[in-house]
Amino acid sequence: MEKEPAFMRVRPIPTSPEALRECVLNQEPRLLAAAQKIAEWVTHPSFVERFCDPYQQPRSLIVGGFVRDSILGLHPKDLDLEVYGVEPETLVVMLEYIFDTHIKNVGEAFGVLKVPLGDGLELDVSIPRHESKAASSHLPSQGVLTSKGKRLSERSSHDLNKNSEDEILIASDPQMSIREAARRRDFTMNTLCADPVTGEVIDNYGGLEDLRNGTLRVTDPIRFQDDPLRVYRGAQFAARMNLTVEPETFELMQEMVERGDMDHLSRERIVEEWKKLLLKSKYPSIGIELMRELGIIERDYPELYALIGTEQEYEWHPEGDVWIHTMMVVDEAAKIIRRPEEEFTTQEKLEVMVGALCHDLGKPSTTKREDGRIRSRGHEEAGREPTESFLRRYQFSNATEKAAVIIAAEHLKCDTLFRDLQTHRIDDKQYRNLVRRLIARIHPISWRVLIAASEADSRGRDIPGCKTNPYRSGDLFRETVLAHKLDTVGKAPLLQGRDLIALGVPPGKRMGEVIRHIEVLRDSGDVQTKEEAIAAVQTFLKTS
Repeated sequence: MEKEPAFMRVRPIPTSPEALRECVLNQEPRLLAAAQKIAEWVTHPSFVERFCDPYQQPRSLIVGGFVRDSILGLHPKDLDLEVYGVEPETLVVMLEYIFDTHIKNVGEAFGVLKVPLGDGLELDVSIPRHESKAASSHLPSQGVLTSKGKRLSERSSHDLNKNSEDEILIASDPQMSIREAARRRDFTMNTLCADPVTGEVIDNYGGLEDLRNGTLRVTDPIRFQDDPLRVYRGAQFAARMNLTVEPETFELMQEMVERGDMDHLSRERIVEEWKKLLLKSKYPSIGIELMRELGIIERDYPELYALIGTEQEYEWHPEGDVWIHTMMVVDEAAKIIRRPEEEFTTQEKLEVMVGALCHDLGKPSTTKREDGRIRSRGHEEAGREPTESFLRRYQFSNATEKAAVIIAAEHLKCDTLFRDLQTHRIDDKQYRNLVRRLIARIHPISWRVLIAASEADSRGRDIPGCKTNPYRSGDLFRETVLAHKLDTVGKAPLLQGRDLIALGVPPGKRMGEVIRHIEVLRDSGDVQTKEEAIAAVQTFLKTS
């Protein structure tokens, strides 16, 4: 599967300090203004004299993704500010005074202070910290508060021997050096930091060079292993920025997978990384393929692993097996959800992407050779169970699960209806009614979500013209829905209780029988309008 060049290869990473400063300072003014205000406060002589250690000059730096994305020419809406040389209690009081609002401490384990700015802008302020598993020796031996609020010396040997995700210790250390604070970050591109006032970029671990080369490299191999979720983060970063994993980094991540380091990760954290991979990547297949190469798919996702090697009929799928087809489909889906005219909500985008990933999970159990050809009869309906199994195990939301199951079961319907119309198996009236019934059947999932996944399935093949020709099946479906307002009137019964009361039908069991009778006629195409329904009721009442 041929990919576009990575973003950073299209737009070269600046080399001069001046150009790098401009990248940082050419961002959302309100975010920068808030960060600059904090920076000015912590360096003000009266503040330093009253609240800070006389042997350390306080400082604040923008860290992490904001700096990375700014250099890549993106415009992030969230900013992380790290404050050095200021005690946590002092920092909270200072922030509440500056911004005249209550400052929320998000998670006792992390000590991230949220500064509300509004309009979707997020400013997170924190103090440099150590992070490590309880049994590790990376943490200072005494005097620093952990995520549990205890000093390390107070923890029992039983506590220190635990090795679960819950026992990752967080220890704030205002006196930590800038280099040491950056060292705990997962990948070199995320160690970049910048002065919010001058825009000066500080690069302690070669993150700029790795960005220029499109390389994903671990910052510190020992500390990287403290949080196994970083393997998933590596996959989604590789997909979002089209990065090549540096060989030693790949080996380390693979070792962590083989050891089972990720077995104790919470499902919620894993799902969040999946969401980032699927929603923020132009080519999600890069990250999913990396997960396959690392052994994650084989170890933890049997429903997806079964796609590998499942054959497809060459006439319709010359690209290869179902895995290859699925990777092409998720990439096509990523293009579709980015079309401005679609106006998908974030939840709808996720439904399209997860549906695209799961749409052919029924093929491994149904694929057979018949008369020299490869068939997967009934794979749509067969896809329900593995889709539910996968998504429930990883605790995706009920809405996402329902949408993905519907896409697995219904993703061929749009093309089937179009083909039946073109071959005169059905007429325009029947087509319209079948579209209405499909919309009612998948409710409350949007028909637009289903059509987007169907289009991705159609385009995710190596047949000439698949990626560029108009998707006529979807175009006709959309035109029919809008022309006949099927997305609104098609979901509700043609007649309501008040209509039947006006016709002399009393409330109760009889009313329900009449409504069901009309809907059967509607599904068969014999009744299309409210007027026709009223006439049918009058006939029904006379004959029953």
